[in-house]
Amino acid sequence: MKHELVRPRKARPGDQIAVISPSFAAAGAFPEIHEQAMRRLADLTGLVPVEYPTTRQVGASAAARAADINAAFADPRVRGILAVIGGEDQITVIPHLDAGLARADPKPFLGTSDNTNLHHWLWGLGVASFYGGSSQVHLGPGPAVDDIHVRSLRAALLTGERLEITDPGESEDVGISWANPEALTSFGEREPTEPWSWHGPRRAVTGPTWGGCLEVIQWILTAGRFPFPPEALRGGVLIIETSEELLPARDVGWIVRSLGERGLLSAVDAVLVARPPVSDHTRRPAAADRVRLREQQRDTVVEMVTRYNPEAVVCVGVPFGHTRPQWILPHGGPVTVDGVDRRIFADYR
Repeated sequence: MKHELVRPRKARPGDQIAVISPSFAAAGAFPEIHEQAMRRLADLTGLVPVEYPTTRQVGASAAARAADINAAFADPRVRGILAVIGGEDQITVIPHLDAGLARADPKPFLGTSDNTNLHHWLWGLGVASFYGGSSQVHLGPGPAVDDIHVRSLRAALLTGERLEITDPGESEDVGISWANPEALTSFGEREPTEPWSWHGPRRAVTGPTWGGCLEVIQWILTAGRFPFPPEALRGGVLIIETSEELLPARDVGWIVRSLGERGLLSAVDAVLVARPPVSDHTRRPAAADRVRLREQQRDTVVEMVTRYNPEAVVCVGVPFGHTRPQWILPHGGPVTVDGVDRRIFADYR
């Protein structure tokens, strides 16, 4: 059983891009960051950002947030949709969405974290999307937008080329608090990255991606919102990352083990695991401890994947999750994981 996906057509400069808050309305809580993000989004893409009633409405109901998503899909002038940020309750928004609107006019959707809910909803409808992107995290803060984020943002929305996914050489777990004016002009504390860790057979794999934030995938499966057999992922590339909740490696392993018991790990040909955050504004372990925490999560995930699928090509450390700089990756589109030359390519068509 092969799950066929439509890949929405690209936008053109001058088109509108919907900027929505399907989860937490950070745009309303921290408007200065949001407004800088909107200026940068327009400058970098040539698209016209359009906000909706709940884009800045903190505490909006699930039905109201869903109405904005439906309106974005219904408007033919809108040729892309970008989430402001994630959150923790988007799962309550999904039942209010109109599948017919998304099927009638598929559009590139970009978001990360809790937006895994929307990515999986679209995937189930047969619509590909792009995992990554958050105006409040990756566009608004700091002195500029990171180069790898700009390139993948433009590829996802406008150009559709094939890009090599590379290591930017530095990473931050969390930026400066958005309540601090310095967040508009300064990055967070960045540190050098470790080399990506490769495991499994030395072979090259190309397949459509599926996945997202591991904790949210667990919620989706618990809610019964993946009504497909494991064969729907046959030959694909699983992409998983963990959130700022900083789960212990043991808990991460339990979730990955459940994916194995569901038959999802054995179905895919490759697994990409993002560089995990191991600190936040209140918890900042020493440098050696941060390395150890990342190694523990890596070893646990690799052990679980290998247990259920020893033929999978696995790469750990790719920056597509909750750290910054961030690559936006296709969700449902092809990614090549080359275990021979140790390189990764993403097709943004």
